[in-house]
Amino acid sequence: MANEVRDFSEMYGYSYEDLKEGMTAAVSRTVTDADILMFAGVSGDTNPVHLDAEFAASTMFGGRIAHGMLSAAFISTVFGTRLPGPGCIYLSQTLKFKAPVKVGDTVVARVTLTALKPEKRRAVFNTVCTVGSTEVLAGEAEIFLPPRG
Repeated sequence: MANEVRDFSEMYGYSYEDLKEGMTAAVSRTVTDADILMFAGVSGDTNPVHLDAEFAASTMFGGRIAHGMLSAAFISTVFGTRLPGPGCIYLSQTLKFKAPVKVGDTVVARVTLTALKPEKRRAVFNTVCTVGSTEVLAGEAEIFLPPRG
């Protein structure tokens, strides 16, 4: 095993040199009750607006909502699996939570490349999550693409 040569080429997404402003990618996921419960368990965020139907019914949302950071995690999914893809390093993210996501909603997380910083091998992306035509989350992210080899 120590002398084994591995080909990691299939484990990498786009190289920095292949990126062009305007490139976009997306993933979609329908949020389930199990997603919310597991996210609460992993994150430790047990706010009753996410977990307690009776409490959540008394809030401005009128019912349980998913954690905003769950939708934000779908942005990470796009970066890690689609654009730029495996091998990239997530450096920063701004977020504005604009509308609630409820059980059964299908969230589409989309990233669009807006700027390249060649001196640092960084790429800046507009990040948006939508449910239907409603924007539920918006922000900007910066990604680093290490050289290969």
